[in-house]
Amino acid sequence: MTIVDVRILVEGASDVEVVSKALQGLALGSEYNITISAIIPTTNLEIAKSAAAGADLLIIATDADRVGRELAERMFRELSELVGHVERMKIPLGHDLEHIDVELVRKEIKNTLVRAGLKSLQILPEYMALRNQLLDLKGKYEMLMQENEKLKSDYQELESKYGELLEEYSKLVEENNKLKESLKKRANVFKISEIWKELFGETEPPEEKYIAEAVEKLNLGGKIIVGQGYIYSDDEDLVIELLRIVHLSLSIAESKEEKAKEKEETTEKLEEPIAEFENF
Repeated sequence: MTIVDVRILVEGASDVEVVSKALQGLALGSEYNITISAIIPTTNLEIAKSAAAGADLLIIATDADRVGRELAERMFRELSELVGHVERMKIPLGHDLEHIDVELVRKEIKNTLVRAGLKSLQILPEYMALRNQLLDLKGKYEMLMQENEKLKSDYQELESKYGELLEEYSKLVEENNKLKESLKKRANVFKISEIWKELFGETEPPEEKYIAEAVEKLNLGGKIIVGQGYIYSDDEDLVIELLRIVHLSLSIAESKEEKAKEKEETTEKLEEPIAEFENF
């Protein structure tokens, strides 16, 4: 169990002698689990602050007269925030062992310790509630710290991936710019929408994937390049021939779709009279 550090503040050296004599008859360590670490003889506030700071319990022991009471009140106000608890104790009149009842002082010391203990018990429920709140906040804090560490780790991972993607994007932009510059420098570069309109009078050309697929199927990969809305070839006639093949293929596919649709509609019309006849 933790030993309670108790310090006693008195007015002068004669009071130190009186209090020391009274303490000799008290088994404070075994009965109260406390130790009197210092008896401080001073009326100087700054000295008192320095000597009392950090004590678990400070007993301000002054005379029972008006001067002692005023000193105790002033010390109480100034020292309360420096120690765990402050308790007032009155020393009977008389400043030496011959004119003072040591037993009465001893009894006053015990009563002061008991008062301090009872006051501590009164605030114990509040202390426990605050302690529970502290433990709860500590648990939440640790949880938030773990989440924070995880977020930091995730952020670093995302930052690394972002750097990789940014580097890859920069390469693609560079390659794209090189391709554009290369296309601009070549003589036989055609904008697909323009040449399509020129050849077939249609404002909307097919998707590039159809033209690229035709290039692949006709094994023209080394002779024709398609991309970015443009088509290139050293042989302009080859480009025109390719686009005509694509246009024809799309026309045939469209015609097949229309015939299939017409056939489906005709079948539905033929089935309607038969169904009516069966119902009849």
